[in-house]
Amino acid sequence: MRYRPLGATGLTVSEIGFGCASWWGKPRFDERAAVGLVHRALELGITLFDTGASYSAGEAEPRLGRALKCLDAASLVVATKAGTFHAGGGRIGRDFTPAAIVASAERSLRTLGLEVLPLLQLHGPSIAELDAPLLEPLRQLKARGLVRALGVNSFEPAVIEHAVGLADIDVVMVDFNVLQPQRAPLIARAAAAGKGVLAGMPLAMGHTAPWASRLRGPQDLWYLARGLARHRDTVRRAARFRFLHRLPDMSGSQAALAYVLDHPGVSAAVIGTTRPAHLEAAVEASGLALGEALRGRIAAAQGL
Repeated sequence: MRYRPLGATGLTVSEIGFGCASWWGKPRFDERAAVGLVHRALELGITLFDTGASYSAGEAEPRLGRALKCLDAASLVVATKAGTFHAGGGRIGRDFTPAAIVASAERSLRTLGLEVLPLLQLHGPSIAELDAPLLEPLRQLKARGLVRALGVNSFEPAVIEHAVGLADIDVVMVDFNVLQPQRAPLIARAAAAGKGVLAGMPLAMGHTAPWASRLRGPQDLWYLARGLARHRDTVRRAARFRFLHRLPDMSGSQAALAYVLDHPGVSAAVIGTTRPAHLEAAVEASGLALGEALRGRIAAAQGL
């Protein structure tokens, strides 16, 4: 495993981060298996674990806390998110009032069993919400020693562009993968401004792989159904990248991760998985080189 600085935060993270969300956090996924994946990630050298208060209907963050219980988390970068919450009935609520954000951060500390949150990210704020009344209590969380670094997680480029210009924001998390090459200039600007950059959805939710090869369990059907319901255009465009899964020297997932990590502004690529073999293969992507020929094939598929 290779490691990179998280911008100017003073933190260092593994190139591959573990996303503690979605099926991993759901009660339908066996608790022992979920905890075992976190422990295996630690054995493989992963130091970045990303979760959120609203993830997996509010179950992911407590599960990560249980996985980390009795472990020395001092060398880990545990990232969580505030501003959204599980509202019941499959709904996600939003509350970016200063009081709600502070309460969310304090609750996450208790849930995760930490004395300080290495990274607290605002989860999908609007530009208007990133104002002085919100930024001041965030500064106070830092001053109180409860939060080390502050971030913004958004898949809206305009929001990330705005966040890059805010001195109080240390890290941005964007959706970046072979289907989103247009994010590269924004990532470069963020890195140039000293921001850490986390790449979310680096595997494009696995949609580049043929469907038949992915359907091995209930979680696969769940991810596929969610993709077809929410990301139909992504599924369609992903078909152009089937060739990544026919490479002789790396898997399709490894090639997709190598593409993301080929951009020096990226601090880490955050993946989600429910299978140890998938996790282990992803870690092996750390340090892989794409090569000029493969870069060219990817650029051609992107229409560049």
